[in-house]
Amino acid sequence: MVLTIHGGFWQSSSNLHSLAPLCLALAHAGAAVWNLEYRRIGDPGGDWAGIADDIVRGAEELLALQARYTLDLSHLTAAGFSAGGQLALWLAAQRVVDLRGVTGLAAISDLRRAWALQLDGGVVRQLLGGTPDQIPQRYAAASPEQLLPISVPQRLVHGTADNVVPFDMSRRFAKASGNSQLVPIPGAGHFDLIDPASRFWPAVQKAILDWQF
Repeated sequence: MVLTIHGGFWQSSSNLHSLAPLCLALAHAGAAVWNLEYRRIGDPGGDWAGIADDIVRGAEELLALQARYTLDLSHLTAAGFSAGGQLALWLAAQRVVDLRGVTGLAAISDLRRAWALQLDGGVVRQLLGGTPDQIPQRYAAASPEQLLPISVPQRLVHGTADNVVPFDMSRRFAKASGNSQLVPIPGAGHFDLIDPASRFWPAVQKAILDWQF
């Protein structure tokens, strides 16, 4: 079972449909998939508190659905893309559900660095309500890099040609974690990782599904 979380820099302009091709590909490969939606910046309640609450409640809902759909959660993993990678790694650190592993696809794994690099015009300030200097405790509670060590094994899949979220972010996270595997995808751009039609997809799918079977 794979719990997937979409990206879009936490903004309401993107939604779970952006991961539909990836989810269908994983399902065709034999995995059950739970594509999780959450409130986003621009939605009512779409601040960090609301987003975090949606991620936790969405993961917990799997426990309620387990008996109804005969779900095998013994191999439950999470996979998140870009901003969804931050959320998937954050969820793993919360231990609200028992995850066998978590895959970050071009994950924004360090919110302080995301602010320093002004990713998407500094959107992390909107997400958390301030800069790292203004609200350091909120960054410490939300940023996967600051939540290390995370006991759930992590796999960081990142294209080396990513010009949206730099490859170096995953490299730094994997080095700091001690419980991460870095999976470089040579030549891949940001959105190549969620495109089952791309030549990079077999490596991405393997990284997500290795924990399943």
